[in-house]
Amino acid sequence: MRVRGLTTRIGGRVLVRDASFDLAVGEVLGVVGASGAGKSILLRTIVGLVPAAAGTIEVFGEDIGRRPDLRRFGRRWGVLFQDGALFSSLTVAENIMVPLREQLALSPALLREIAALKIALVGLPPDSANKFPAALSGGMRKRAGLARALALDPKLLFLDEPTAGLDPIAASEFDGLVRDLKESLGLTVFMVTHDLDSLVTICDRIAVIVDERLVIGPLADIARNPHPWIQAYFHGPRGRAAQIAEAASG
Repeated sequence: MRVRGLTTRIGGRVLVRDASFDLAVGEVLGVVGASGAGKSILLRTIVGLVPAAAGTIEVFGEDIGRRPDLRRFGRRWGVLFQDGALFSSLTVAENIMVPLREQLALSPALLREIAALKIALVGLPPDSANKFPAALSGGMRKRAGLARALALDPKLLFLDEPTAGLDPIAASEFDGLVRDLKESLGLTVFMVTHDLDSLVTICDRIAVIVDERLVIGPLADIARNPHPWIQAYFHGPRGRAAQIAEAASG
């Protein structure tokens, strides 16, 4: 992914101004920032759900802004929205089948088989297939949403606050799942998060939204940035994990 001069705006308010960065194959980029800074809007802009105010976004070498029909791109990337964003009237298996039905002409038997494979891939028990989202725990809904995001075997994965609302054990398990899937499937990941442990565990670089700008770099470099919000985030009461990682990196 190649982003140049990207500006995002909602309701006349600029959230991110003139952002430029690349996302390399196999990399995990974590995006953090204060509440309301525009993290999720940045993700939604990149995947074409919110129009960019300025700039260009290239994914797989193609300019998304020049292709208003994103259906074809949907076959090459997957998106996990907050809390899974599952269809409440569909079972887990039926949710996973939605992108398969939209993009491919497959038999009912093959659809069920693929759904079962994705359910197993994200560590859900087989009987989850016939459950509705309301019957799942928060962590299970996240995994079901991830299974749907992986339905079409994408190489690029977008995650929006994947561990939000999870207890520390469930959040750590989800981080481990993403790390393992990234390695086994060769995924490239763009992840919006607020979780310091996720940044330390699975991210190669960090992008911080401060003062309408993106500050990007390895965790150790970002944690040394003198900006007051960055210092408060990485070195405040909940910044112990980041401080340990910074010290370990030298």
